[in-house]
Amino acid sequence: MFEGLRAQRLLALFALGWLLLNLPLLTLWDRDVTVFGLPLLPAALFAGWALLIALAGWVAERGD
Repeated sequence: MFEGLRAQRLLALFALGWLLLNLPLLTLWDRDVTVFGLPLLPAALFAGWALLIALAGWVAERGD
């Protein structure tokens, strides 16, 4: 089912996204700290989301 290296990388990226957006790990970012005037939790969520999109694009467009 997941024979190609690209499919395996995308599956690993899915698992990474699942972990990043999982509630127990999100509580690590729930602090009273600001980053560039934004609370830490939304800033970390946006950064993780942007990283997942960038990695997915890199894996999808990269030739094997």
